Amino acid sequence: MARIVGEVMTRDVVEGHPEMSVKDVVRLLDRHRISGLPVVDDDGKVVGVISRTDLIRPRAARSADARGRRFRMPSPGRPARRTAVAHAATAEELMSTPAITVHPEQRIADAARVMERHGVERLPVVDEVDRLIGIATRRDLLRVFLRTDDEIRREVRDEVLAHALGRPDHGVAVSVRDGMTTLEGALERSGDLPLVIRGTYRVDGVVGVVNRLTVPIASGPVGPAKGPTGPGAERS
Repeated sequence: MARIVGEVMTRDVVEGHPEMSVKDVVRLLDRHRISGLPVVDDDGKVVGVISRTDLIRPRAARSADARGRRFRMPSPGRPARRTAVAHAATAEELMSTPAITVHPEQRIADAARVMERHGVERLPVVDEVDRLIGIATRRDLLRVFLRTDDEIRREVRDEVLAHALGRPDHGVAVSVRDGMTTLEGALERSGDLPLVIRGTYRVDGVVGVVNRLTVPIASGPVGPAKGPTGPGAERS
């Protein structure tokens, strides 16, 4: 099963409001060391987004206007957007709108394409009525795809398996190729199998699990684990 935005988004979101001053927006960005934030109305619905690019634009616009006044007369009917941005005093005047948003059930791959297509670094995550419920940054989305097989293998072996089985010397061999993770070995308790498979599949970068684990059965001998190994998993 493909990973979805809701699994990686940040729920604790720094947000702005339309009437907030530009100076207060800058303070928020600096205080939280972030590059942008969503702007929400009184109902919590996303009405726009402000990025550091939006904050730089007024300076550029003022400089361009100053050069224009120095070297040429303004053209009749000239678009007012640049002038308005240059003198923006509130978040509502400065923000980019409409906001590009995603829903928590959307696939991470699709959200990453939206981010790339629109050239943005963060996507507000909204519910069915456009209320803000989280934020997904480029780092949140791309870290799923950029992990090496060795990083995945170490996390599965040293964290997931050690925790699920209660000991670091669990004896389960882990191999990873292009995100496909293979588990081999014998488990002491059959009840550990779903914990191991589920925990492995939740590791960022794992695209599927090949189950070659064996578990004790009622009659005594150890046999191959049976049944599905989780969403998107394969069986040998």
